[in-house]
Amino acid sequence: IDYVTIATTGDGTNFGDLTKTVHSMGACSSDIRAFRGGGATPTSQSDIDYFTISSTGNAFAFGDLTTTLYQGSALSNRTRGIFYATAGTPDTLHYFEYINLSSNGENAVFFGNTGVYPPNKPRQNMGACASPTRGIFAGGGFPDVYNIIEYITINTLGNSQDFGDLTHAARSVQGVSSSTRGVFVTSGPPSSINVTNYITITSTGDAIEFGDCTTGGGQSAGMSNGTRGVFQGLTPGVTMEYVTIATAGNTTDFGDISYATDAQASEGCSDSHGGIG
Repeated sequence: IDYVTIATTGDGTNFGDLTKTVHSMGACSSDIRAFRGGGATPTSQSDIDYFTISSTGNAFAFGDLTTTLYQGSALSNRTRGIFYATAGTPDTLHYFEYINLSSNGENAVFFGNTGVYPPNKPRQNMGACASPTRGIFAGGGFPDVYNIIEYITINTLGNSQDFGDLTHAARSVQGVSSSTRGVFVTSGPPSSINVTNYITITSTGDAIEFGDCTTGGGQSAGMSNGTRGVFQGLTPGVTMEYVTIATAGNTTDFGDISYATDAQASEGCSDSHGGIG
């Protein structure tokens, strides 16, 4: 685990370790704790662990997802974390599940199904972001890729609903947000598109081009403080870049993560949620 101060720029600093070595997990957080769900070791996992954001140290076991999660996505507000699972052989399970972030430990509970076409197609590596009330999932897919955007109401249960479309289909998408605007880096594979899109979370409609990524694509990690969004994992995988969410433009160099490996297929989260933190 690495950490940065989002309001400044600079390299990442070692925070601690997860309970196991995984990639392609889902991550979400409250303003106090961060949570990792699933991932691959390379075998797909179903466990959840957590750590306290304000202090450094290793993660602790929390509970389990209802199924294994590989290349899924997650989002949260201050109280509830939502995971989108893509599991099965092949990826035949596609639904949302949730945890209460203030709990002292619990297993995830079924939230709803994807209600957007194609409901029976894998949507791996979707981008996710949230306001305090609404969660957004965008893009994703394997082997086909999609430009679908869908939304849920975080504090209720139910299937997702259609929001609109990204400007292009992309498998590897990552999102950041303020309380009103979501920004997505839409990158490859299967191709490095390196374009950012934005939406107004409180409405519905198609995404609008925001700017370009100044480095290549990849399975990036996203986090934000409501004003600035930071993306990590862009090619090469140690690179971090940032955008100012309220202002369209290209990404700008933020710094590098602390460990000199290609850290793509990682995830990010922060102690700020939809502009509240």
